[in-house]
Amino acid sequence: MAATTLAPRATTGERRAVRRPGGGVMLARPGFAWALPATLFFAFFALVPLVLVVVLSFTSWAGIGDVEYVGLANWRRLADDPVMIDSLWLSLLLTALGVAVQTPLSLLIGVWAAGQQRNRAVLSAIFFLPLLLSATAVSVLWRALLDPNFGVPGQARWLFGDGNLFGSRAGALAVLVFVASWQYIPFHALIYQGAARTIPAVLYQAAEIDGAGRWHQFWHVTLPQLRNAMITSLVIMVVGGLTTFETVLILTQGGPGTDTTITAYYMYQQAFRSFDFGAGAAIALLLVVSATVISLIMVRASGYDKMRSTLEGL
Repeated sequence: MAATTLAPRATTGERRAVRRPGGGVMLARPGFAWALPATLFFAFFALVPLVLVVVLSFTSWAGIGDVEYVGLANWRRLADDPVMIDSLWLSLLLTALGVAVQTPLSLLIGVWAAGQQRNRAVLSAIFFLPLLLSATAVSVLWRALLDPNFGVPGQARWLFGDGNLFGSRAGALAVLVFVASWQYIPFHALIYQGAARTIPAVLYQAAEIDGAGRWHQFWHVTLPQLRNAMITSLVIMVVGGLTTFETVLILTQGGPGTDTTITAYYMYQQAFRSFDFGAGAAIALLLVVSATVISLIMVRASGYDKMRSTLEGL
């Protein structure tokens, strides 16, 4: 028997009560009017600026004066710019290092925090404190702590050599990866903690009956159940790594030389230091397209877009 409505046809934004064939009442999905404020907000603060950046990337503008259309000149100049090409590889390297460090640590901490250990709540609250700080505050904090003259490395030269961790590409990249991991591992651990708590206990009980130990339960039960959470975390890491800016600005300023000049920081240099907003817009557009394409590839390749449930029986 077809479902029958209990009320007249609803207008836009209203919800309708619909009777199910087997009895009971369910509320239909709300209309588009409910999403209109968020849609307008997104369009005004995301889509419109993106369109302006696309237009600006084909122009030459110093921030004041007339805007001059130059066609593909900005793109051709960036394609032949060795600093720009090196910045792309640095962005990918920094992102890959961040993923390699943050993923296993946040996974293990998140699974542990989902348990029932003694003092777990207190320790988790302390560990998640960096989430309350902005990236700028975190960068200023670690810049002071790692200062080669007055910071920890300067007082422990027996461990850090000359104490200048920012004096080489390897040292500067290691600092950037460490600071980003210190701040964002708690966030990703929180994702894994929430996902781990949704795993049915019956799966662990069945594995234990079959003789599986802690390690085998983690490898064959926990990890497969955290697949969707892992993809979500990885996408956030990749997009965040490609678009990171303030950490480099405060900690290394692209140095030594151009050894840590990643793409986002090079965009800032071109636009706000060289006053070449056309080139800066082209770099920004390249970042947006790259991050979007990589995210879509990850979602498609993982099958996450199909949203298959990993819960037992679903």
